[in-house]
Amino acid sequence: MLRFYNTLSRQKEEFKPLNPKYVTMYSCGPTVYSYAHIGNLRTYIFMDLIRRTLKLSGYKIKGVMNITDVGHLMADSDDGEDKMAVAAKKQNKTPWEIAEYYSKIFFEDLQKLNIGRPEIIAKATEHIDDMIKYVQNLESHGFSYETSDGIYFDIAKFPNYGCLSRANLDDQLAGARVEVNDEKRHPADFALWKKADPLHIMQWQSPWGMGYPGWHIECSAMSQKYLGKTFDIHSGGVDHIPIHHENEIAQNEAITGEKSVNYWIHGEFMLVDNGKMSKSLGNTYTIAQLEEKGYSPLDFRFFCLNTHYRKKLNFTFDGLDAAKVSRERLMQALALHKASSAPTNPDTIAKYKQDFHAAIEDDINIPLALGLLFTAIKEPKSKDIYELALYFDKALGLSLDKLPAPKEETIDVPEEVMALVEKRKQAKKDRDFDLADQIRAEITALGYNVLDTREGVKVTPIK
Repeated sequence: MLRFYNTLSRQKEEFKPLNPKYVTMYSCGPTVYSYAHIGNLRTYIFMDLIRRTLKLSGYKIKGVMNITDVGHLMADSDDGEDKMAVAAKKQNKTPWEIAEYYSKIFFEDLQKLNIGRPEIIAKATEHIDDMIKYVQNLESHGFSYETSDGIYFDIAKFPNYGCLSRANLDDQLAGARVEVNDEKRHPADFALWKKADPLHIMQWQSPWGMGYPGWHIECSAMSQKYLGKTFDIHSGGVDHIPIHHENEIAQNEAITGEKSVNYWIHGEFMLVDNGKMSKSLGNTYTIAQLEEKGYSPLDFRFFCLNTHYRKKLNFTFDGLDAAKVSRERLMQALALHKASSAPTNPDTIAKYKQDFHAAIEDDINIPLALGLLFTAIKEPKSKDIYELALYFDKALGLSLDKLPAPKEETIDVPEEVMALVEKRKQAKKDRDFDLADQIRAEITALGYNVLDTREGVKVTPIK
């Protein structure tokens, strides 16, 4: 039974899609004004794990991910400049050039990390008309009001506001975290459409004059366009819960009067050396920077898989080093399994698969699933174990089929056995074959085989 932790209910729930044949899923995508750092990319690894778990559970997916190439202001408030516009000015490029460049790098990073692309990639700038219509719809339903700088959502008209974050709006009013806009009716009212200054480099004609969309409206407009008024899953980082996702719910449900998303699934923060990771603090790393330091992107993916998505993950290079070594040992062990023709009991394989499904279907417990893989590779060498690992890899995404050449296992042979081996060598040299056979029997009794090869004598434990 597949279960997810639903942020909306604060508990694990059995997953029951609206359509038994496929799952509808929306994932918050990047704002493409800069490089995605590893904290951002943990969220997309988490998104990928949801998708892989669904597929391994037998579902097809209709997934949508947005690309925010307009409308995301420098703060989560409705003040300041658009991030795309700021990056464009700083780099002396057009916003469209900025978006194209960083989108390309982002998707290259996804490929390096074995993160599958959702079925629909929706750019905000290609859906401006949809957003304008959405704002007009909110207007016609009485949920918006106009100020000198834009069109705002009136949260007082939506009694269920705060259902996701469980925020106390009275506390927000008493200690607003943003500067108060005198024209806003409540500090938490948010922009649906911003009126643009004539010099603003990204703006479109609208019923309210030249302007550009608020950040939150794009996800509502595009999710509803492609997935309908109610869809199964919405994923994203926990940082989106109190503002962006709360505002999405308000926009969606104000129009439809129905529940917009059945399962809200959020990934926790990544820390750096037990502190906050932030571009503004200068302690972020990109995949390219990790590669420059000698790490594979899959070392980072493996590092992420060792911590459950709902737990904070502390990034350190010591931790990444440990992940790199563990992944290399895993690959070497699988290479030895692949080279073996010996079978494994089918019941053993079936039990591993059963336990693996139980792990991933219990709120995507990848650390437990990964532990099962490491237990399995301790089984006697068998290609069946290698094939089992490839099955597990449908969920893990570690490219376990791309194996190095197997290394010979290092065997510690007791001194007593090695002394007998040397004694046997001398007996054979003296052509005392009866004594050599007698010594071989003694070695066998101690649990070791002796094999004479062109390269010399090989001693291996009896399995």
